[in-house]
Amino acid sequence: MPRSLILGELEQLVLLVVLRLGPAAYAIAAREELLRVAGKSISRGALYRTFDRLEQKGYLRWEHEPYVPRRGGHPRRRFELTANGIQAVRASRNVLTDLWSGLEEVLDHD
Repeated sequence: MPRSLILGELEQLVLLVVLRLGPAAYAIAAREELLRVAGKSISRGALYRTFDRLEQKGYLRWEHEPYVPRRGGHPRRRFELTANGIQAVRASRNVLTDLWSGLEEVLDHD
């Protein structure tokens, strides 16, 4: 697998959360989902740096939502994976599946 497709833990978690949230993939929802599902508390700054890094890698894109009065006129960014992002998640899943394979006896033994 090309080195560029190897995802860090946080990158992988963020991409998976964006996939899970679908059209509701906004930063606040992503932070809440990371905490709920993975028990991972992350600052807004760290999350946006991760979003930016994933965008630079071509794995993620975002678009502004129209004006939202309840947010004081501040637009929200909605995130979604690109085709390359989906490929990276698949590649990461395949590597992890291969690494987990054959370890059931060791890991399931109490």
